[in-house]
Amino acid sequence: MSQFLPVKSGLKSVWFREPQGLEDHRTTESLPEHSDIVIIGAGYAGAATAYHLAKDFPEISSITILEARGACSGATGRNGGHLRPDMYGHIPTYIDRYGVKVASEIAEFEIANMWAIKKAIEDEEIDCDFTLQRSVDVWCNEEAADKAAETYHRMQAYNLDYMKDVFFTRDPKAAEGYSGVRGAKAAGSFTAGTMWPAKFIQGLLKIVLATGRVNLQTHTPASSIQADSHHGWIVHTERGTISTRHVVHATNGYVASLLPQYERNVIPCKGICCHIAAPSGYELPAPLLNNSYIIRDEEKVLSYLIPRTDGGIVVGGALAKFLSFREQWYRNVDDSTLIDAAKDYYNDYMQRTYHGWKTYPAGITDIWTGVMGYSFDSHPHIGTVPGLEGQFINAGFNGHGMPLIWLVSKGVAKMVAAAHQGTDLPFSETGIPKVFETSQARIDRAVSNSEEEGDILGTGRIFLPEEDVKVRSQL
Repeated sequence: MSQFLPVKSGLKSVWFREPQGLEDHRTTESLPEHSDIVIIGAGYAGAATAYHLAKDFPEISSITILEARGACSGATGRNGGHLRPDMYGHIPTYIDRYGVKVASEIAEFEIANMWAIKKAIEDEEIDCDFTLQRSVDVWCNEEAADKAAETYHRMQAYNLDYMKDVFFTRDPKAAEGYSGVRGAKAAGSFTAGTMWPAKFIQGLLKIVLATGRVNLQTHTPASSIQADSHHGWIVHTERGTISTRHVVHATNGYVASLLPQYERNVIPCKGICCHIAAPSGYELPAPLLNNSYIIRDEEKVLSYLIPRTDGGIVVGGALAKFLSFREQWYRNVDDSTLIDAAKDYYNDYMQRTYHGWKTYPAGITDIWTGVMGYSFDSHPHIGTVPGLEGQFINAGFNGHGMPLIWLVSKGVAKMVAAAHQGTDLPFSETGIPKVFETSQARIDRAVSNSEEEGDILGTGRIFLPEEDVKVRSQL
């Protein structure tokens, strides 16, 4: 499955304009012959799993992390730095699928994830430019604004406690004044965070490396995994092999390279992101922008945006601009090339979008792509890989990993640690929403249905009514 391995060198994101120190790190000159646990992937999922294992389970003596490129070189090091839980985006779809209790569990899990990350950053004193502010949703299309209002009132009617943090207005004048976005027809907001993701992930890795029990091997792609009656599993790389009892697959969009059964379940999809700032040496400060944003323009093109404290802007998205050019983004893992259909969309974006920016000379300084892992049913695949005892999956985050991965990985660490002790931890005791659990049924559902029937773009189409009943009965 080499077509799902990362390319040798992707476009550099703004997060690596400054080297973070672990891009080429190898703890030992050669691979260890054996490790209690092997984690494949040194992005958010891999680093967070290693952190929770090293911190919470000191009885585990050796953890090896294999990374195909540099540490945090994949989607995590290419995202928008937006730590934004889902309050009402996909939650109505999940309510329709599973009911209010299960859907609100997902939302509350994401909110808890945000606060847990804030605490970890403060406790560990990780310098990653973390901020907390309002995240503003903006709709500039009348039809979309009407649907947003319907969704807001529907969510309010459920009397969910977390909705107390949500503000919403359908009054265009108020929406434009509140958001600062030209032509806004509706606006909402809630609490969210932003950060420098590469600094956060490499900060976690530096902490676990300091324990002396974690070995990081960059530029070491895993090529295959072989069953072994004595050791459990043998992980093969171009630099040699390593034996282990437990393997954690934390490669997200690349997971099918080692687990081909997930080829229809976790689809690699490229996205686009860029950094916008004034020319170097320009002395006037940027117009104040101290909220993060999700903006849907008049043509319903969605962009996510975070302001940097140095006046720069990180913005990405624009899926609607390249959706029909499937070969440029769908099942495409080449993050060394831009998406041609959208590479010019963010030229003059701030000037044409925000009041107060029209004459400010901000333009694109960096632009890049990244490979995300979109699941067939819109949920991550978490837990024991069916039929492969000792192998675990922590992947398929649908471009929404920032508000999920920290606590998901904490639960994965609990499962792996239990297996290390020779016990089986029920998924219900991991603290992870039940619908995230990987299963043969989920794998088979993706294989037996066409990809167009899936939920790759978050449409909520995957469940037929009779399947929905079956899913509800399992929760």
